[in-house]
Amino acid sequence: MARYDYNIVVIGAGSAGLVSAYIASAVKAKVALIEKHRMGGDCLNTGCVPSKALVRTTKILSYIKRHQEFGLKSASAEFDFAEVMERVQSVIKKIAPHDSIERYTSLGVDCFTGAARILSPHEVEVNGKTLSTRNIIIATGARPTIPPIPGLDQVDYLTTDNIWDLRELPKRLVVAGGGPIGCELTQCFARLGSQVTQVEMMPDILIREDSEISRTIRKRFVAEGIDVRVNTKCKEIINDGGKQIMICEKDGAEERIEFDKALIAVGRTANASGFGLEEIGVRSNPRGTVEVDEYLRTTTHKNIYACGDVAGPYQFTHTAAHQAWYCAVNALSSPFKKFRADYRVIPWCTFTDPEVARVGINEKEAKERGISYKVTRYDIGDLDRAIADGEDHGMVKVLTEPRKDRILGVTIMGYHAGDLIVEYVAAMKHGFGLNKILNTIHIYPTMVEANKFAAGVWKKDHAPQGLLNLAQKFHSWRRK
Repeated sequence: MARYDYNIVVIGAGSAGLVSAYIASAVKAKVALIEKHRMGGDCLNTGCVPSKALVRTTKILSYIKRHQEFGLKSASAEFDFAEVMERVQSVIKKIAPHDSIERYTSLGVDCFTGAARILSPHEVEVNGKTLSTRNIIIATGARPTIPPIPGLDQVDYLTTDNIWDLRELPKRLVVAGGGPIGCELTQCFARLGSQVTQVEMMPDILIREDSEISRTIRKRFVAEGIDVRVNTKCKEIINDGGKQIMICEKDGAEERIEFDKALIAVGRTANASGFGLEEIGVRSNPRGTVEVDEYLRTTTHKNIYACGDVAGPYQFTHTAAHQAWYCAVNALSSPFKKFRADYRVIPWCTFTDPEVARVGINEKEAKERGISYKVTRYDIGDLDRAIADGEDHGMVKVLTEPRKDRILGVTIMGYHAGDLIVEYVAAMKHGFGLNKILNTIHIYPTMVEANKFAAGVWKKDHAPQGLLNLAQKFHSWRRK
């Protein structure tokens, strides 16, 4: 085209789309942002924000139940489930201005509410208007995966899209899925008083984590009264005399789980169709995400980019924002300069209680990939602040190169693990190892001292025994 209306048109105003538009507008590019539903996307409205608000409430309930551990003779809590869920909505409303049309309009972004349709590699239609653009960024996110379970469509099942509309606590809740989303909501609803059964077809919940981590979380769930069923496959949902029943299979035997509500939390499917990508030849890969190259350009049109859940391979808000930077910068600097998306250091956290945070590889992945490693463990039960807070459980597990302090990966399970992991993220990103963490002053008493003590365990295990023997002889000689 001889002239374009925009430098970039961004489709989708979730985490990836918002960051793309923000970066482009910050460098004075002309940007259009199109969202057909709610600004902020899943993270704000149905994902990270509401789930963490609910986690907070249920954490407080767990402390009240443990009141005697803190020297309190009595404590109890009365609550209305509807008010708890309204509090979740109030948190969303308080954060919403950060992602609002008003804010992005003030930044110079042209915001459109409506369904986008790509007409050509340089044209996008919204509300009957055609926008011409040099570049397009696809940031349409993902939706809950609905498995083909016979009878599922005959019940009023829940997903992360509609669970926040509940105002009556389910007496019996069955959760299909043992991943991070399923685990967080399983524990939350159990703490609120639901009788929860969690069904997972894999050998354990949180299957991507090392077995000792998964086992510990499962034992914690069982201790809190959750019926966790692993190696169990949901085969059918039936209505038997007015009773809703999930028919499962384990080791060839049938199991029947009666429920009032069923939450389906088995993953997320990319929103990669229905708005014109197929018509202009943009391909999807076998995972259903948009096929992109190392610069996050679609493999068929170099001026069309994709980021966030619709592109994968990670489905985290922070990786969506990370990819968005590459999309915006590559789109605006092409063809003069381009940057490969860097996935070398990707952290994440599952916000169960205790939290499970990870960066880099774990022991399971190191074995699968044939990577040599050394394991260093520190028991958070020994940490002064953890003891003072009544949270003296969990571990820091560090994988390093043999005989070196270079960090390959870290798993932390415990109180505020998602905060503690950041020091290791910085270490891996900027190339410093356990020696420098050990030599850094950490405030006493804090949970983050666990990182320093883990480095101390590594140092002790790698102490130069020959030099220490010589030092012992030297000090002995000086005493004579």
